[in-house]
Amino acid sequence: MKYIIILGDGMSDEPLSDFGGKTPLQMAKTPHINWLAKNGKSGLFITVPETMPPGSEIANMAVLGYDVEMLYEGRGVLEAASMGVEIQTGDLALRCNLLTIEDKKIKNHSAGHISNEEATELIHFLNENLRSEIVEFYPGVSYRHLLVIKNGLKNIQCTPPHDVMGTPFKNVLVNSKTEEAQKTADLLNYLILQSQKLLENHPVNIRRKASGKEPANSIWPWSPGYKPAMPTLKEMYGIEKSAVISAVDLIHGIGVYAGMEVIHVKGATGLYNTNYEGKAKAAVEALKVNDFVYLHIEASDEAGHEGDVELKTKTIEYLDERVVKTILEETQKMDDEVAIAILPDHPTPCALKTHTRKPVPFTIYKPGNIPDEVEVYDEFSVEKGAFGILKGNEFIKIFIKE
Repeated sequence: MKYIIILGDGMSDEPLSDFGGKTPLQMAKTPHINWLAKNGKSGLFITVPETMPPGSEIANMAVLGYDVEMLYEGRGVLEAASMGVEIQTGDLALRCNLLTIEDKKIKNHSAGHISNEEATELIHFLNENLRSEIVEFYPGVSYRHLLVIKNGLKNIQCTPPHDVMGTPFKNVLVNSKTEEAQKTADLLNYLILQSQKLLENHPVNIRRKASGKEPANSIWPWSPGYKPAMPTLKEMYGIEKSAVISAVDLIHGIGVYAGMEVIHVKGATGLYNTNYEGKAKAAVEALKVNDFVYLHIEASDEAGHEGDVELKTKTIEYLDERVVKTILEETQKMDDEVAIAILPDHPTPCALKTHTRKPVPFTIYKPGNIPDEVEVYDEFSVEKGAFGILKGNEFIKIFIKE
């Protein structure tokens, strides 16, 4: 048996009164995902412990069976692994967003989904002006970048920008949790304020504003941590060969620590216009040489952060028609039987525009297994599924072992 998880990031939601009390999953036309539900077994999965924030990094690690309360060290170090940046002992790594400040408030978390080329130019510019013996920026993808502080302390309170859009930025600057960490907090706040001065009139932002786009006029560092001690999937679950496919550095970084082959797909953007067909094809090819494939699709999460119900519904339909359909058709032709699981990592409700820790719906299809009573896949139909409510590493153990 081979295994593939199809992860629709942020796909689950809450009932929307303006849409007949339905969620995007309920509104979307998903015949192929529903086929998996009708022919598989379903349930709910608590991916985020009550003690932790509902970040994608925590939730995706949990889907892969990691004890996040013990092993989680922030998303910065995970993205560093994807970028090939070696984090040394004592280095503090942080995710560093480029975003838009307007009227001294956080307008968005992504600078209008700035292009890679524009963002890289701005990050290099910040390095020219702010890099030091202890500070360095590393360019990533679109608005997602990396900041490393040598000998920084992680006992600081950093606010994820997607949680506080519309909030005065000075109300959510970095705070120290201990007296020793005050120096690190002060440095990060200094970098935020200096970035705003430097970026405001940069040619990239002048051009963006002239064309009606959001300027990338501030950095926002968050999710601090040190290099984690994560075991591989082989060490935990005996999975010999595995691969991960995503458009997001964070997921690639988890894959690096998990001992997975990282597969990049041309045209994979992390947005609604991502190369769905290319990712589906890459997943099928990866299954031919790997025992386990983790296929991550970001688009529905970004639509949720924008509060765009129609777009989120459309991204779910794209996932069904342009990814799940292909994987179903192609895996049924393979000599090896292939088990397929589909789920989000966490909800990203359009009404809230941020993540929540509510349990997520999942379906597991294994050829030859007797299905349960679930006929369609959504947040509520799976409540009558055979698996009930899972937590911890129960999902991955059921998927791989049973």
